[in-house]
Amino acid sequence: MIVWEGSAGNKLMDNGSGKGSDPRIPLYIHATERLKEGHYRLRIPLSPRDDLSKLGRALRDLARSLEIRYRELQKLDRIRAGINAGLLVDDILEKVYEDFREIIPYNRIGFSTIEENGQVVRAYWAKSDLPVMYLTKGYEAPLEGSSLQRIIETGQPRIINDLEEYLRNKPDSESTRLIVEEGIRSSLTCPLIASGVPIGFLFFSSARPYAYLNAHVEIFQRIAGQLSIILEKGRLVAELMEQKAAIERQNEELRRLNEVKNAFVGMAAHDLRNPIAAVQTAADFLLEAGDTLDEETRREILQDIVAQTRHMLGLINDLLDVSQIEAGTLELDLQPVAVKDFLEEAVHRHTGLAAPKGTKVLLEPVPEGTVMADPLRLRQVIDNLISNAVKYSPPGSTVTVRAERNPGYWRISVQDEGPGISKEEQQNLFQYFTRLSTRPTGDEPSTGLGLAISRRMVEAHGGEIGVESEPGKGSTFWFTLPDQAAG
Repeated sequence: MIVWEGSAGNKLMDNGSGKGSDPRIPLYIHATERLKEGHYRLRIPLSPRDDLSKLGRALRDLARSLEIRYRELQKLDRIRAGINAGLLVDDILEKVYEDFREIIPYNRIGFSTIEENGQVVRAYWAKSDLPVMYLTKGYEAPLEGSSLQRIIETGQPRIINDLEEYLRNKPDSESTRLIVEEGIRSSLTCPLIASGVPIGFLFFSSARPYAYLNAHVEIFQRIAGQLSIILEKGRLVAELMEQKAAIERQNEELRRLNEVKNAFVGMAAHDLRNPIAAVQTAADFLLEAGDTLDEETRREILQDIVAQTRHMLGLINDLLDVSQIEAGTLELDLQPVAVKDFLEEAVHRHTGLAAPKGTKVLLEPVPEGTVMADPLRLRQVIDNLISNAVKYSPPGSTVTVRAERNPGYWRISVQDEGPGISKEEQQNLFQYFTRLSTRPTGDEPSTGLGLAISRRMVEAHGGEIGVESEPGKGSTFWFTLPDQAAG
């Protein structure tokens, strides 16, 4: 009986029936059968060292190679399952960042999309375990004439294993400069092509130079097609979700406008009916009385008619303003407005109107300066704030108007000594049809539109409007406007 020593020290014996045939042959055949069945850990005799042992070594190397390939495929299958489970691009890329480290080295992964009909590459997502990132979402560069264009044309990934050297040769490469400043030293750039259409790039980057091998390219290419399709699917899903959200916002705006319209109709029916009826009654009375009325009574009735028609005209103007604002057709005739002169005129207008209640309207000293504004629209705002202050102030109180010039903007305020406004009511104060629980002290009419219109007028001028108030401590309404000198 002939005995050979195997690679593990096992003794291999010829049972004598082969008349000198090598006992390794049936073992090699058995190993091959086991290999076909997916068993890669084989005990293959390699001695004595002769031509037949070369076959054993080849069989061993094949088993090792197949085992490595099998393990890689297992990893890829796990990765595929993970990224397939993602619906949105960000979720998919997070999974890529978590799982790809098993097959490709990196400290950073970036994903950029090809946009604007193939003209621009725009960074969509990036993640790194390094302390800083300078090349982040939103960074963009032209595709045409760039090194990325060549990658798309060939469809082949690119390895740069010394980015510092690459930057010395291409000092105009802004994206390379940014990632080198992050601490990146080598990169693997992979094109993403879905159904024959280039959609972007996946960038693997390492802080270690010479981190990438052709083997990494081969590994990525095994999953590139599927990953491209999954990312494109995620991008389309995100677009659909954005479109759905936009439609929902439009529907919500339509519902709001419909509510505004219905409120307009209700308000017009209520707030116009009474003054129209009063005017009609007064006019009928004048006609019927004829010359029998004394002059004083006739004058009082005519003054009441004028007051009622003025109220109706103001209401109609408010409705027209709201219509323009909501339709987006409000136009401003901007011109320099001297703040001091403008406020002096406003206070003068309201001094007489406030006199019957014994209310004083005072203007504190105003610095010189101008704003760019539409004088008529700005007058609407200040008139509304002063008239509201007079309405809600007790008889004999004072309304104070102030103007402060700050760096870049003006702050104009109107302070009253009224009952104040609760925090709850302040939340809706600048919305349409908001009426306070507190009634005007002289029972003056209110449409609930003035402050809402004022807010939109101020915002159209690039300013802000607000209120400072506490119950029992009066209110200060204010608005800001950009200083012309700052513009």
